[in-house]
Amino acid sequence: MGGLEDQPFGYAITKDGRVRISWRSKVVVTVSGSKASRLATALAAADPEQVQQVLARATGNFKRGNERPTNAR
Repeated sequence: MGGLEDQPFGYAITKDGRVRISWRSKVVVTVSGSKASRLATALAAADPEQVQQVLARATGNFKRGNERPTNAR
């Protein structure tokens, strides 16, 4: 667990052209404007393995070590 093999990233392209990127079903980044257009083009041309890498790069470093474990109280 933890690698891109289990395909943790997903995305949705909205009607207004924004790309919402999710990680484990939670939206972590929304890209808009010309960056969203370039991202959508790259995603359309990518195979499933490449999609995960493109999405990982697009999110940048959204995890910074301060996330709570799912079983935290």
